[in-house]
Parts: sequence; structure tokens; C-alpha cells
Amino acid sequence: MTTEDLLATCWTTAGAAAPDSRDQRSPLRLRERAEAAGAAGFTGFGLLYADLVEAERTYGLPGVRALFEDNGLVHVELEFLLDWWTEGPRRAASDVVRRDLLRAAETLGARHIKVGPDVGDGPWDLDVWAEEFAGLAAQADGVGARLGIEFLPWSNIRTVRDGLELVAAAGHPAGGLIIDVWHTERAQTPPADLADVPASRIVGVELSDADSEVVGTLVEDTVRHRRLCGEGSFALPDLVTALRTAGWNGPWGVEILSDAHRALPVRQAADAAYRTAAELLR
Repeated sequence: MTTEDLLATCWTTAGAAAPDSRDQRSPLRLRERAEAAGAAGFTGFGLLYADLVEAERTYGLPGVRALFEDNGLVHVELEFLLDWWTEGPRRAASDVVRRDLLRAAETLGARHIKVGPDVGDGPWDLDVWAEEFAGLAAQADGVGARLGIEFLPWSNIRTVRDGLELVAAAGHPAGGLIIDVWHTERAQTPPADLADVPASRIVGVELSDADSEVVGTLVEDTVRHRRLCGEGSFALPDLVTALRTAGWNGPWGVEILSDAHRALPVRQAADAAYRTAAELLR
């Protein structure tokens, strides 16, 4: 249906697991998830840190790489590092995750590592954040990956412009943005702003859809009520056109989070996510 590569982000195949759960691990074995993604047509796969730990314990990192390769999953995304900008006990815990993600990225040949902003929207110093981001980008570059920050409309880095300010201040070529269209739409970002993003600064793109009105809080809406591409209110063709104008040609991430999606058998969930995104990109 499309000649462009699609990447199943971590939640799309995670089954009954959610970002707002105390235990974020997927109840499904990685083999089952990878086989479902590959059978649906995906050529990329996203893996959450909590699931990476379980997968390494079960298969070993070389085994995980072989599992991905056996299922045609050549684009690997790892996530989600927080507290990389801070100090004290939170930074110490974050550094453990950082080391594991960098080590896994090198063995798995990951294309990028995804990091987040301060979801508590606390005060922050751009110079400090830029220095920390540049250092982290250099580490990612050292293992053959890129570093992408995902801006969130309830965080300290809310919009694509905020993200670009940080990335530009950091100045490392391996650093850039993860542009999730759910976040750009909920932040009321016009497509023209996406078309103006330098192609060199786009590390990843994520597609989904949603209702015209936010259901509950923004966090509840993004975790519980996303829709498959084309089944909501977003002007997705305009967003895709804008991102193509910016120079993006994939792999296109597909990130479906909803109670309805989590309830589906993983093969059915992967098939639906792939089919609707592929139809959009035709």
C-alpha cells in the first residue's frame, strides 16, 4: 500500500500496557510482538526501556537483534529517557537507564533513542539543558544512533518551536526532534510550522489521530483515547504534506495508545495500525 517504511512504536504492539501504569512492561513476549509487527508490514519497531530489560534477560541483546532481523524490522527505536538534565538521585537513576539504552543501541543498531522533557513543567535553564542534550547526543552518536527529544504540550518543552530552540542551542548534529502529530495538534501547531523544520533536525515522526475535543486531561486523552489514522479529526493529509515538504520520508512511526487498541489481540492491533497509516501515506 505504501513504499515508505513504517515503524511500530513501543505502545502500538504492547497490548495491555500503558505509560500511566506503575508497571509499564508489556504482558506479551517480544517474539509475539515482533512477529505481529513484521507480519502486518512494519519494517521498524520501538522498544520501551522496561521491555528492553525483560527482552535482554530472555533473549540476550544479540538474540533481540536476530529476532528483529528475522521479522524484517530494520529500524529500531529505543525509549524513554527522563531526568537526563538534572542531578542527585534522579540523575543517578537516569544514568543507569542511559547506559543501558546506549549499550543496547549499539548492539541492536538502533537508529535513534527517544528522550523526554520535564513532564512536571518545572523551571529550567536553557543553557544547562542545551549542554546536557549536546553531551547526550554525542554519546548517542558514538554508538551509531541519533537522539530525539519528544516535546509534550503539558511539559516545559511544549511545541515544535520550543524543541527547535533547545536543539539549536545544543548544536550537535546527532540531536533533533521526535515530532508526534498528536502533540502538535493538541498544541495547535499549524502545519506550516512543521514544513519549516530543517530536515536535519527531524529524528522521527509519529502518526495517530484523535477526537476534535480533548477527552479528560491531556495526559488521559493521549494515553486512553487516541484513534487510528483517519478515524479522528486531525488533518493528517496536511500534516503529512507539511512533513514531506520539510524533507521527511520515513520511517514513519505509528503510535496508537487507547483502551480500545490495548484490548485487541496483538496481530489485529498491528494490522489495524499498519493498514490505516499506510492508507494515509499512499
